[in-house]
Amino acid sequence: MPHAVPDPDAADPESSPADAGGAGPDDAGGASPEPRPGAERPRVDLALQGGGSHGAFTWGVLDRLLEDDGVDIDAISGTSAGALNAGVLASAHARGGRAAARAALTDFWHDVGRTAQAFAPFSIGQARALGDSLHLDRLPSTRWLGSFLRAFSPYEFNPLNLNPLRDVLRRHVDEAALRDCGLRLFVTATRVHSGQARVFTGRELSIDALLASACLPFIFQAVEIDGEPYWDGGYTGNPAIYPLIYRSDAADVMLVKINPLHRAGTPRTSVEILDRLSEITFNASLIAEMRAIAFVSRLLREHRLDRERYKDLRLHMIEDDEGLAPFGAGSKLDTDRALLERLFDLGRRAAGSWLQRHRAALGVRGTLDIEKHFLARPPDARG
Repeated sequence: MPHAVPDPDAADPESSPADAGGAGPDDAGGASPEPRPGAERPRVDLALQGGGSHGAFTWGVLDRLLEDDGVDIDAISGTSAGALNAGVLASAHARGGRAAARAALTDFWHDVGRTAQAFAPFSIGQARALGDSLHLDRLPSTRWLGSFLRAFSPYEFNPLNLNPLRDVLRRHVDEAALRDCGLRLFVTATRVHSGQARVFTGRELSIDALLASACLPFIFQAVEIDGEPYWDGGYTGNPAIYPLIYRSDAADVMLVKINPLHRAGTPRTSVEILDRLSEITFNASLIAEMRAIAFVSRLLREHRLDRERYKDLRLHMIEDDEGLAPFGAGSKLDTDRALLERLFDLGRRAAGSWLQRHRAALGVRGTLDIEKHFLARPPDARG
């Protein structure tokens, strides 16, 4: 498979994505025929976004994609909750294939549902009991928590550096299997000192790497690996697409998007402002990569680039912005099992709908219109 540089093994996978591969033209729509019995399963790379408890949506997507009429996975790039999903899937897949991966993801998220502080420094169960769990950010207790996190760092309120998520991962991720799982796995974290992305892969993968990718600096102390501190990978790649361009032969890349690009209305409270700033920050690197991919795609279509040197990506995306819209940003910290299962159901339905409409396009053409989804102004902003 051609890549964006003549020698992909010599290319720096952490370099700028300006030479990224192109994406195929957008599929105008229409239903794909049901796969024939015994038909070969299409092979794809997955790019999994982070978003705390909203990663349960991705759990649902993965559960559906791993079914018999789903897809086979060549490589996964994951960030934050996306990295956790990827690590659990890859570790179990190495032991027992698709069925084991589905079961492991279910066990992991059920365990998260029993661990009140997996994504937050304090249990928010009491806050949930006082109101709508979808909009915990509107409750006074959640606003107090936001003020607390701005006033005190995790080095002050958690000096022993206790992290319940570490214990959860230890119960569900086999580090040896993670490093030799048969899937190409890429986990992105942010270097605190330089502000650049670090992509862990192969022998570098570990539970610490997964924790580094999911380390929100206002909630957890930086995760140190070989003496270097790391924060959440969402700041530099949510998720990073370029490892799939440089280090995977597959041309079909499936993005599972859970972080909203557009939100109506203007944030007015301090919590709303910080939440929206976080979303914008966590989307910035993805938008930049998509802009580079769209640029290369256009040059390939115009025959202005050598297809032997530049990878012609076929991009796809599973999302449900409408279904996720009622879930406020505060719900990303909520590990209530009922909430997680609602998100799981949304993810399964979104993946099932995508497969019904577009499965036959895999290996043939892209179904994601980058300019429409990532580069164009939202409808209410057009003049």
